[in-house]
Amino acid sequence: MLGFQLLPAGTLPDAKRLFAARALRAFADGYVALLLPYYLTLLGYSALDIGILITATLLGSGAMTLGTGLIAHRYRSRSLLAAASLLMAATGILITLATDFWPLLIIAVIGTINPSNGDVSVFLPLEQTLLTHTTPAQSRTALFARYSLVAALAAAIGAQAAALPDLAARVAGIDIKTAIQAMFLLYGAAGLATLPIYRGLSPALEARDNTPPTPLGSSRRMVYKLAALFSLDAFGGGFAVQSLLALWLFQRFGLSVTEAASIFLWTGILAAFSQLAAARIAARIGLINTMVFTHLPANLLCMLVPFMPSLPLVILLLFLRAALSSMDIPARVSYVMAVVSPAERPAAASVTNVPRSLASALSPALAGYMLAVSSFGWPLVVCGGLKIIYDLVLLRMFQSVKPPEENEHSVNRENT
Repeated sequence: MLGFQLLPAGTLPDAKRLFAARALRAFADGYVALLLPYYLTLLGYSALDIGILITATLLGSGAMTLGTGLIAHRYRSRSLLAAASLLMAATGILITLATDFWPLLIIAVIGTINPSNGDVSVFLPLEQTLLTHTTPAQSRTALFARYSLVAALAAAIGAQAAALPDLAARVAGIDIKTAIQAMFLLYGAAGLATLPIYRGLSPALEARDNTPPTPLGSSRRMVYKLAALFSLDAFGGGFAVQSLLALWLFQRFGLSVTEAASIFLWTGILAAFSQLAAARIAARIGLINTMVFTHLPANLLCMLVPFMPSLPLVILLLFLRAALSSMDIPARVSYVMAVVSPAERPAAASVTNVPRSLASALSPALAGYMLAVSSFGWPLVVCGGLKIIYDLVLLRMFQSVKPPEENEHSVNRENT
């Protein structure tokens, strides 16, 4: 880490603002992903009910992200991000007021609650587009690796913060439900805190390419293919979103929230620092190869987790998986931004991010049903299997479709 710089050379200072906003949201998402299933269990909901509510959160996020992609060329990204900040604040308040199933379902659909260990919200494609405009092409993957690193570290710290309600209940005698509701209010406050950050972004940032955003044009077919593949990946990932993984640990091993928080703290840290390696690996073997050859072993480990006979072995495999499973994130984002024209980037970012919430929304209810009938961990087996299929198909279809900088690198090597 000696000599590490937060921003790659030539990156505009606006990137720091986007990093700060992402860190605030990731911190809040980190503890909500753990507290949400525990809170719903305290309210008396079954694993199937929790799976349905998680499905609703992802389905709502997917629909909102898709809608944003369709209108992103008409509005400034800064304005859309500000509106999303207000929606996040409202979500934190409303979820503390609702205890019945149907109001919670409505909040899940229209709100910004994130039950996964990644970002599946409307914020993500907007931030990705703006980040692309802050740095030259040769630094893009490195910038997204740092963006993912900051998010993953903040989410890991947030996961540890999920232990605070349990601590407040034991030390101060505060009702556990009240303590969790206070954390949801803090989630809303984090949304409000991002508002001035987004409003402080430079207006020139969105005009840097001197090309107004447009709907998908020449890149439409390729983007739709990528979106279909990302749908498969996200559908598989929906079987093991962080909230459901935590629920499985609660059921299978009787873990407390505090114990689960410590596990997810370290998986988050491992995932965070692994993403720094993604840029260096991609520079050597290419973005698609980086996405596939780091993802495959992680998915094999995911399938093996339920077969482990003891908690220490489960934790070991979860740690190994975490050290590999997130390297594809900066590579995937960088690849999409590279293979479309600058004007198409807002639409492409939204269309390819929709599967992370819309397609994954179909699987948590199924995973909840599996957990309701068996504590074995079948959702983890299904998750790993589907993701392996995604890896192999992605490699077959896109290995020869290289970003411009990789083609230039190949030409330079041939010339030398």
